[in-house]
Amino acid sequence: MKLGIFAKTFPGSTPEAVLVAAKAAGFSAAQYNMACSGLAAMPEAIEPNATVAVARASRTTGVEIVAVSGTYNMIHPDRTVREAGHRRLDVLASRCAAMGTRLVTLCTGTRDPEDQWREHPGNHLPDAWRDLVEAMEIAVAIAERHDVDLGIEPELANVVDSAEKARRLIDALKSPRLKIVLDPANLFERAELREQRRLVSQATDLLADRIVMGHAKDRTPDGGFTTAGKGVLDYPHYLACLREAGFQGALVAHGLSAEEAPGAASFLLSALDRAGIPVET
Repeated sequence: MKLGIFAKTFPGSTPEAVLVAAKAAGFSAAQYNMACSGLAAMPEAIEPNATVAVARASRTTGVEIVAVSGTYNMIHPDRTVREAGHRRLDVLASRCAAMGTRLVTLCTGTRDPEDQWREHPGNHLPDAWRDLVEAMEIAVAIAERHDVDLGIEPELANVVDSAEKARRLIDALKSPRLKIVLDPANLFERAELREQRRLVSQATDLLADRIVMGHAKDRTPDGGFTTAGKGVLDYPHYLACLREAGFQGALVAHGLSAEEAPGAASFLLSALDRAGIPVET
């Protein structure tokens, strides 16, 4: 397993700057964001020299690009906004190979028109699911065209808000391109330890064959987010579930500041060691 981090955790508008910082903090992999190249996160266009710079910085620093963030609101109530997201996904996917990755992470979306990470009651209506399936079919066609995989993440504020719904989407699309990014801190806000463990075990059991990346952040007792190791998430249980599922991808920290990154790396490396999981450097 590799230890990774969101590249956007670190300040800078060049890939070399952020990947040097990631390596110095103790990480050997990164989930890249085009904002780290001084572009929009989902650009209208990506020049070849921009992707060359990412690949070069990855080779120079030894920090593998394990994914690139391609999040947009896939069920935005305005169809024209969704269509713009599809076009930008096509641009991003077309450049992945040149950056050294074959994984694009997505957001399954919300009916909230302003914030793709904010829950909305409309997410639970049949038309939201219909629009998600339609959007994912378009995204899968893009993925096929550019030979990339798509990583979706069950999270409470989005239409896919549980492991069960993620499995339902996988079964509906029947595409090997659709993968899972698992973040246990997105499966609950406040939960007693027994319930937390049940949710994490259930998610890994249901999705084991599709988990391509693990995320690492934490929850405070009152339901807020915090840095991995500073909250109530049972990391030994989470990592044991990943091990039992046969997961060998990257564990990627996020939801933290650049100043917190070295401490998070130390915590996660120690937790992986205690779980008996070898770490690639």
